[in-house]
Amino acid sequence: MDMAKKQYWGQLEGASSVVLNLLLFLFKFWAGYVSGSVAIIADAWHTLSDSLSSVVVLVGVRISGKPADKEHPYGHGRAELIAAMIVGVLLAIVAFEFVVQSLQKLHAHQPAFYGPIAVWAMVISVVLKEGMAHFAFWTGRKTKMTSLTADGWHHRSDAISSAIILVAIFIGRHIWWIDGVLGIAVAITIFITAFDIIKKTVHPLMGRAPDKEIKDKVKCICCECAGETAEPHHFHIHEYGHHSELTFHVYMDGKLALEDAHKLSKKIECEVFKQLNIYPTVHIEPCPCCSSNSEKVQSEKNSRKPDTTAV
Repeated sequence: MDMAKKQYWGQLEGASSVVLNLLLFLFKFWAGYVSGSVAIIADAWHTLSDSLSSVVVLVGVRISGKPADKEHPYGHGRAELIAAMIVGVLLAIVAFEFVVQSLQKLHAHQPAFYGPIAVWAMVISVVLKEGMAHFAFWTGRKTKMTSLTADGWHHRSDAISSAIILVAIFIGRHIWWIDGVLGIAVAITIFITAFDIIKKTVHPLMGRAPDKEIKDKVKCICCECAGETAEPHHFHIHEYGHHSELTFHVYMDGKLALEDAHKLSKKIECEVFKQLNIYPTVHIEPCPCCSSNSEKVQSEKNSRKPDTTAV
């Protein structure tokens, strides 16, 4: 999929999330205010944070789609990872606020008075947010954008928290502490989601080793292009969103002419890009076994030469 289509789907998901989340926030906040439920009000603010995260996703998708320029020679792909990181941090902040509010309500022994409005608010929230999560996951798979998948988990965490509150409305009408406990349960769910999102974005931003699958595939390509002695090693991968740079060293016969070695390295680079869609850079090194044999042969030749220094 080209970048234009990826931007289209990313912006469609982000824009629809912003509008739907704002409408749902207003409805849930009103329902929480009427019923006096900190869990529903916290869930409403969770929904509003979804709107903020969707705005972040929209900005990230737009920036990541910009082509490479003088200041960013590898493109702007990491903007999408940064957007996903911000979504995760927003989730963690919202979860912490839920914990504080829930503990305050438990300390004050404040019960909630759920009514039909609260029930309808939670039912609509569960159905709508799960639908939005499925759409975000689908666009994330289609475009391979981490921020869209992160936004999907944001929607699903909201759907789960609404479902928990909905169940509690029916089983805990006469338990005064159920609302505060539910607030903490919602916060834990959101914390787990935030941790998972942040973890998945930190690794590519900080840099990580190439996957074993990539290494094995590169070894096969080198063997096919330059023979079994062309052993790749010293791998480094640099990820810029949808643009990845792979550098590695390749052992080759030290007796190869420079031009021939260059042709083989270019052949390897072309095949790696063709099969893995990664931009490779190959550094050629003389094979240790070939170099030692060459030096041995040269030493034997020198030992057979007549000594012309003595007169």
